[in-house]
Amino acid sequence: MGEAAGVQGTRRTTWQVLIVLGLAALVAWFLSWAAIRHGFFDLQIYYGALRHWAYGHGELYDWLRGNTTYGFTYPPFAALVMLPMAPLPWHAAIVVSVAAAVVTSGLLIWWLLDPVSRRQGWTRWYAFALVCCLAAAFEPMRETVNFGQVNTLLLFLVAVDLLFLVSRGSRWAGVGVGLATSIKLTPGIFIVYLLITRRWRAAATAILTTAGTAVLAAAIFPNASREYWTQALWNTDRVGDLSFVSNQSLRGVVARLSPEDPSTLAWLALVALTVAVWWWRSRAAVAAGDEATGLALTGVVMCLVSPVTWVHHLVWLIPGLLLLVDNAFRAPAGSRRRRGLLAFAVVAYAFLISRFVWIWERDFSGVLGFVGSNFYIWISIALLLALPIRSREPQYLSSGSPTGVASEVHRTS
Repeated sequence: MGEAAGVQGTRRTTWQVLIVLGLAALVAWFLSWAAIRHGFFDLQIYYGALRHWAYGHGELYDWLRGNTTYGFTYPPFAALVMLPMAPLPWHAAIVVSVAAAVVTSGLLIWWLLDPVSRRQGWTRWYAFALVCCLAAAFEPMRETVNFGQVNTLLLFLVAVDLLFLVSRGSRWAGVGVGLATSIKLTPGIFIVYLLITRRWRAAATAILTTAGTAVLAAAIFPNASREYWTQALWNTDRVGDLSFVSNQSLRGVVARLSPEDPSTLAWLALVALTVAVWWWRSRAAVAAGDEATGLALTGVVMCLVSPVTWVHHLVWLIPGLLLLVDNAFRAPAGSRRRRGLLAFAVVAYAFLISRFVWIWERDFSGVLGFVGSNFYIWISIALLLALPIRSREPQYLSSGSPTGVASEVHRTS
């Protein structure tokens, strides 16, 4: 009996390895056809600006990539974090960038997927490998890698904070959110998230971390800090055209309605409505002890309300898509709820690997252009409205031990 079971297990493992290899080959073929090779454009900007600055050729924010208006747009603390990249050869910088994206996104996927695998009795490495292959085809992920962007690092820092520190009432809760905000300002919405869900100590820690890193950067690089906070931060020419189809934010929707004169009032009204929905749903998620859904909802709303959300920024939708799958498999087998949630996840994923919005890159006029050019935004809105909030129960991460989310929420609020 034991020998037969061992043979059956070996066969199953063999088939699983073959399926993973087959899917990896299919994804590689798909990427060879669908992925746009941006030549690590954003990484070139970081690298060029840092070397220009580090080797005494001028100030950090004065450097622009040749024949463009694009320069370093992040706070001085981000430059401090990236500074070790300056002496590296260019190809070594690429390796570091790609490795960081792979490791941080892989860890995030493991944390969110492994509880589903354990609950469903799936082979854990097999489920993880399949989802990692699918993640590689995800347009925001492949754009992040091909641009050399920092999105997955920021998502990783925030996820560590919310899933491991805030949920357990750690004295370090808020540090990850603060560091992410120090590198790029948009994750600062997670400070608001901590405030509206009444985690006062974590919010204070995040604010102090952000302020402390700004002071540190100002002490080390006073000229760069002065130029950033007084000039570079307010120079919108450095980020690109708001009506460009890659801008999948509410500001992009309004800008594409009237590229010459987009209505700021209309955008602010949409932002106010979106923030109100997020406020209500995030508080409900934390009251139910569902920190992961709070993370997902806040990532979605950050993409919606930011003035600029390029397609590669939509890696912040990954937690929401994984939680759709989690919620689907919590529902009874064959139920309408399971089918509906899985259909939502599959359809959203299919569009988000397809470069669908780029059909309207040059002409987004008319009703069809309006619907199609903003399609990733409609997916974000659907996630904000429809992502289920899970019932109160211990949440298990890869360590196998409960995070105690539900009890910690009430203890720290």
